[in-house]
Amino acid sequence: LNAAPGRAPRQHVRFLPAPGDDGATGLVAARVPVLADHPLVRGPRFRRLKMGAGHRLDVKASGVFVLGIGHGNKLLTDLYNCHLTKVYTVGGLFGKATDDFSDMGKLVEKTTFDHITREKLERILAVIQGTNHKALLMHSNIDMKTQEAYELAVKGLIRPMGKSPPIITAIRCLQFTLPEFQLEVHCLHETQQYLRKIVHEIGLELKSSAVCTQVRRIRDGVFTLDDALPRTQWNLQSIQNAISDCQLKVKTELEKTLG
Repeated sequence: LNAAPGRAPRQHVRFLPAPGDDGATGLVAARVPVLADHPLVRGPRFRRLKMGAGHRLDVKASGVFVLGIGHGNKLLTDLYNCHLTKVYTVGGLFGKATDDFSDMGKLVEKTTFDHITREKLERILAVIQGTNHKALLMHSNIDMKTQEAYELAVKGLIRPMGKSPPIITAIRCLQFTLPEFQLEVHCLHETQQYLRKIVHEIGLELKSSAVCTQVRRIRDGVFTLDDALPRTQWNLQSIQNAISDCQLKVKTELEKTLG
């Protein structure tokens, strides 16, 4: 920001001495720059910049990570109060278990996995989704027999509007090639470690074991991978463009959810 071109210094009128035709010194009006605007006098325009982080990612996860700058910090709070769904792709590997549920943890045991099929995996996923759907309705504090509940369901706005345990709103298998598999998980109030534990529990339900090989967030509320800036685009112009492109979708979501 400090390296970006700044506005031109302000000008003001000063009466400067100038020799006259008769040799006498007179005064002449002239426009000169205001010295207070000179970079050497003013110093850097930005000495500190208030930034805030949205839903965090731990060191073993990757994907969409939302930051707020300046006024964007208040918008981060408003988006947090919307309790929007986040979407992850989660990779798993059958056949072993570790102390932290990831493939980088300390090996605890090895198991067989030849008996596992995609159909068996998808049955377990259906059970997980059904159980979490009941929890979603319970924590949403909405009477499901009312017109309000119907209208919220049509808009896809049934969600816990306060603190709740992690809730999976949808889960499906994207790829299955033993011993590896990949899931797409839609969830609320989760942590990345919780998703790794889900992979571990899926392995146990299938009478085997499993570790998590990848957790990647592909959507955080209104933000998707298409909105994210890779490290090569961490520059002022790209950041300005990203903020401008996302303003409308953030405003629309806040008006829809928070009114």
